[in-house]
Amino acid sequence: MAENKFVIGLDFGTDSVRSIIVDVENGEEIATDVAYYARWGEGKYSNAAKNQFRHHPLDYMESLEESVKGALSKVPEKTIENIIGIGIDTTGSTPAPVDREGAVLSLKDGFKDNPNAMFVLWKDHTAVEEAERINKVARTWGGQDFTVYSGGVYSSEWFFSKILHILKNDQTIKDAAYSWIELADWIPAILTGNTGPEHVKRSRCAAGHKAMWNASWGGLPPEEFLTTIDPLLAGLRDRLYTDTYTSDIPAGSLISYWAKRLGIPEGIAVTVGAFDAHMGAVGAGIKEGSFVKIIGTSCCDMAVSPLNKVEDKTVAGICGQVDGSIIPDQIGFEAGQSSFGDAYAWFKDILMWPVQNLLSDEKEVKEFDQKLLPELSAQAEKIDPSDTGLIALDWLNGRRTPYADQKLKGLIAGLSLGSSTPKIFRAIVEATAFGSRAIVDRFVEDGVEINEVVAIGGISQKSPLVMQILSDVLNIPVKVASSFQAVALGASIFAAVASGFYKDIYEAQEKMASGFLKTYSPKKENVKTYQRLYKLYKKLGSQVEGILREI
Repeated sequence: MAENKFVIGLDFGTDSVRSIIVDVENGEEIATDVAYYARWGEGKYSNAAKNQFRHHPLDYMESLEESVKGALSKVPEKTIENIIGIGIDTTGSTPAPVDREGAVLSLKDGFKDNPNAMFVLWKDHTAVEEAERINKVARTWGGQDFTVYSGGVYSSEWFFSKILHILKNDQTIKDAAYSWIELADWIPAILTGNTGPEHVKRSRCAAGHKAMWNASWGGLPPEEFLTTIDPLLAGLRDRLYTDTYTSDIPAGSLISYWAKRLGIPEGIAVTVGAFDAHMGAVGAGIKEGSFVKIIGTSCCDMAVSPLNKVEDKTVAGICGQVDGSIIPDQIGFEAGQSSFGDAYAWFKDILMWPVQNLLSDEKEVKEFDQKLLPELSAQAEKIDPSDTGLIALDWLNGRRTPYADQKLKGLIAGLSLGSSTPKIFRAIVEATAFGSRAIVDRFVEDGVEINEVVAIGGISQKSPLVMQILSDVLNIPVKVASSFQAVALGASIFAAVASGFYKDIYEAQEKMASGFLKTYSPKKENVKTYQRLYKLYKKLGSQVEGILREI
């Protein structure tokens, strides 16, 4: 094993960073470690009631060091000496304001505890009004609609919406921020010492999907468009970037400071960053015809298609289509749901409230908490799909796709005195599957080929109930990737290419991508029932959207 070469995959998630060490010859995951963000875990800088979710950059830096050292502690010294590259994925869009040298403002005196000086997490929805303004201008200003490759709808979860919201609401940030940077760009920048805004190699994935970057109009939207949105954006474009890069390209080499801090060789390749879902799709072996679902607290959906099959066609209502955002020489498509596992966690929290507040035995509360969802799933699995009498909408955190609308709320319709807890839980699970079906339909209607569904993430391996209902609703087999770390594995695949070990992603995927643990096939007796219920889901949604936006 000492003769083999290894790479590190870094996956910066919502709660933690995960590091894995992977053998480039076969994709074997040699060691892994997870470090949780300390300040985030304490609830600092976020306010769920206001949909405000922020990460302090020190959480990223400290957890990066902890997780890498934790993984390294599990392998021989010879393995460490043979590490040749680092691949990086992050949540997104997760931007932060920086000064002229590229320092995130919250790392400077005077801004250390200002949430607006930190990274604005993907799930932060404080910029709803700003997103509405961007969409209005895109359709009415009289020039190119710069949302056309973003599904035709710009989201409050994305780059310019978040920037504008903070510029409007915090004069100190407006005065101090020279530029802005995505987390996917910042991590490679600090590891390679290229933090100056003009020197950072920007992610094609982040720029194309979240910042309206497209080569056909010369990169980012022009100054005239941005200032029509709001004069506060004046001059920002020139302080951002023009060129973008796919993640098979090195962002640079690991500098001495970080090599010593992490305990790995100096000078190894560090990839250009990308978003977690996109690299996860590569780790799951995405190819033309595959629809990869990265299922966690939310859900991201990925597909690819050759350039010559897409040409000028666009898919409306999704989160973008970008040349090279997943596989470098193909169009990458992104969609998703703002809540998936979060919907189940919300229902569990509702049920746990009396337990947490009326029981004093902490051990008993913890045991109850751990048993609750498995028991609910077991009971819900016994219920015939036609027997719940319920239809739910999965918009508890707004709707990401089709057609982003973060003002929407969730709903459970058909409640009666016979609506048991397992029936309600099953209806929520069905709602997340119906949301997935709406996205698949949107792709197929605009000509994207989908022959199979591949699921990755914890829920895919832990919940047969969710996977079977998903297969029944989609009427498509659902494969579950065997790697529990498919996202970090995808980052590792890119590291193997950026380091020069493989010539391209196709060769690296063939050797390193995950296999499959299980395939769920549609149950014929359920497919017909879900066809009927899905029509009710769509009808209900269309009839109550207006009301839900006003609540």
